[in-house]
Amino acid sequence: MAKSASKPAASAAVPPAPSERVVMTVDIGGSHVKIRLSSGGPKRATDSGPDLTPETMVARVKELAKDLSYDLIAIGYPGPVLHNKPAVEPVNLGKGWVGFDFSAAFGVPVKLVNDALMQAIGSYDGGRMLFLGLGTGLGAAMIADNVALPMELAHLPYKKGLTYEQYVGAAGLKRRGKKKWRRTLFDVVARLRAALEPNYVVLGGGNIDLLDELPEGCKRGGNEFAFEGGFRLWRNEELRF
Repeated sequence: MAKSASKPAASAAVPPAPSERVVMTVDIGGSHVKIRLSSGGPKRATDSGPDLTPETMVARVKELAKDLSYDLIAIGYPGPVLHNKPAVEPVNLGKGWVGFDFSAAFGVPVKLVNDALMQAIGSYDGGRMLFLGLGTGLGAAMIADNVALPMELAHLPYKKGLTYEQYVGAAGLKRRGKKKWRRTLFDVVARLRAALEPNYVVLGGGNIDLLDELPEGCKRGGNEFAFEGGFRLWRNEELRF
């Protein structure tokens, strides 16, 4: 009597590829926390501010995304990051961020980087790129052949005992007016291009809207690129940060 064919063993479940998993990007700002999914849909936002702690941020984002489905999270943090956790308390938010474990709090894998770096990654188009974020301060990052590096250029001395940030950040804009702010920005970009030798510069951040013309060698970015940067943190296997 012939033996019946043995039943094939059930194959082990294979986790989805990174390109198939849904990423939620969380962009933490001084006035709002914004989210968007890689699977599509509109941006959603909740309030931020000087009393925002990491626990409060997590609770608000969970409420904001309670009807959404996602597998991974990318966070842009307004400050230095070390080993996937905040290394310094943010200037414009509450306390308790340093060392906070976001993966444990959200219950899904999280990649966390400086917010300027995340926007830079979303703006990157190959080669050597310098990113400058024009907002409350001066965010900066450089990406060279897919190696992404956050940079603290904002606090370097510029003129009259003041820093780059104090001239081209929001305080400098308010103190000196748009005309002088624009002229100074062109000078700052020229100095940084000469020192760092990028192939191109991307200017992002909210105050990019104040520029009708861009300095030589620059491209226009914007805060919306931060969402794409978050998606790329999980999906671009060539990226190193």
